Amino acid sequence: MSWIPFKIGQPKKQIVPKTVERDFEREYGKLQQLEEQTKRLQKDMKKSTDADLAMSKSAVKISLDLLSNPLCEQDQDFLNMVTALDTAMKRMDAFNQEKVNQIQKTVIEPLKKFGSVFPSLNMAVKRREQALQDYRRLQAKVEKYEEKEKTGPVLAKLHQAREELRPVRDDFEAKNKQLLDEMPRFYNSRLDYFQPSFESLIRAQETCDFPVLCHCSRTRSHLPCPLHPVAHRRQLQAAQVVYYSEMHKIFGDLTQQLAQPGRPDEQRERENEARLSELRALSIVADD
Repeated sequence: MSWIPFKIGQPKKQIVPKTVERDFEREYGKLQQLEEQTKRLQKDMKKSTDADLAMSKSAVKISLDLLSNPLCEQDQDFLNMVTALDTAMKRMDAFNQEKVNQIQKTVIEPLKKFGSVFPSLNMAVKRREQALQDYRRLQAKVEKYEEKEKTGPVLAKLHQAREELRPVRDDFEAKNKQLLDEMPRFYNSRLDYFQPSFESLIRAQETCDFPVLCHCSRTRSHLPCPLHPVAHRRQLQAAQVVYYSEMHKIFGDLTQQLAQPGRPDEQRERENEARLSELRALSIVADD
């Protein structure tokens, strides 16, 4: 009986239907994209909160530096103004710290926990790939003996090869079925997992960060927010109002403390220009 030699490990038989392989690649590709989006969002969230804190901490440091200025000891009005500024900057810093703490609790930590699942998933895919390679190798071995002349020794080896193939084939099919069943479920679980976290963040009454929430909105096709588009937009608008309302209140209070009746902005500008002209007239700053 004539037969065409072929490399062991590459069976002639298509052991995994092409449609099954395409389904597997599609589902695993979605999870790889989800993993990348999770890492990126976690990193962006951390950068955003760090920048928020750095901004408010810098503002507090500026006000503290002004308080240590000798002019505060010489001019009571200036001291009162800087003290009011320092109080406002500390209020803003406290607001930012509370906001960052909530983002850490409701978004960053859940993202970190969600991301910790992917190494196990990737390992399961590697085990499935190893099982597939073993399946192909043993299937090729069976085909090799099937194409040989049916002598006693060949039939014995064929029987042994089939016995070796059976548990390996069953193992691969079990791993393949489990992944094909569970990968879509895991991908879809992102909705239920992140919905409470991001709703908590969006609906926060005192600690909302509209720019961060907008970034989440741009990535919602793979991650949160898994809300209806109209509801999502309304919640973002509400968050924007809360965030800027708090900032407006802090700086509005500061303005009231610093405002001096009977001195409109135009008058202050003229006075500042006059003082600046006096400074420029000093010999130590005069042009050569």
